[in-house]
Amino acid sequence: MLASLDTHLLSASTRDDQPGWRRFAVEFLYFGIKEVRACLFVALFFASVLLVPRAGLFGLPRYDVLLLAAVGIQLWMVWAKLETWDELKAVCLFHLIGFVLEAFKVSGSIQSWSYPDFAYTKLWGVPLFSGFMYAAVGSYIVQAWRLFDLRIRHHPPYWMAVLIALLIYANFFTHHYIGDYRWYLAAAALGLYARTTVIFRPLDRERQMPLLLAFVLIGFFIWLAENISTFWGVWRYPNQLGAWSVVHVSKWSSWSLLVMMTFTIVAHLKHIKARIHVPE
Repeated sequence: MLASLDTHLLSASTRDDQPGWRRFAVEFLYFGIKEVRACLFVALFFASVLLVPRAGLFGLPRYDVLLLAAVGIQLWMVWAKLETWDELKAVCLFHLIGFVLEAFKVSGSIQSWSYPDFAYTKLWGVPLFSGFMYAAVGSYIVQAWRLFDLRIRHHPPYWMAVLIALLIYANFFTHHYIGDYRWYLAAAALGLYARTTVIFRPLDRERQMPLLLAFVLIGFFIWLAENISTFWGVWRYPNQLGAWSVVHVSKWSSWSLLVMMTFTIVAHLKHIKARIHVPE
């Protein structure tokens, strides 16, 4: 069923003689449908986060149930040909990157946040399901690339994109010791991606927007999801232990930079790399 939906979304069109407002409405509708479809793993995993009770299910702690749900969703997507094995490998890489960051952040010397509940699948205080929160971002970018038939114009040289991505990731660790350089990295990224444009097809015409704007918008929605997750008690920041409060807006910038790093990894998939224009 979803494969048929994908086929329709990729080939849908509308009449050129339609009034401008009607074309806009139809195109906006298809844009929304494609966004929802691209968020398939995100939506199913996030629904699991919200629906699984804190006490767990069938005698299994909540975090363990969420791990089984995330693995099951990923395997089903590959089986249903909604995701390729190469894309699954990239998602697994995001999981590993996220888990390493989580293990550092919850460690006794840092304690940026914590996972308060018991789980059998906890390592160094981090439940294994947590890596899928980062993998969800990668899954969305992979799915959106295909559904919107994305092309990138004026992508910076790969070595520069990889370097800034590595520095962004390193800053998540080093800012606890040598200062937070995220705004310097953001300024460098602004110069690096200033000319970069993403071309996408909501329906049957190509549209475009600055790639940096896409990073910021995705980061914003992740920040919203983080607020909901902490409200549900999946994890907590130190200032939320007594009573819940809104996650500081500075996390939006962190998520936007993380999206940029994730994009760089996805961009190295062979079938995606072919659709990126890197100026000579």
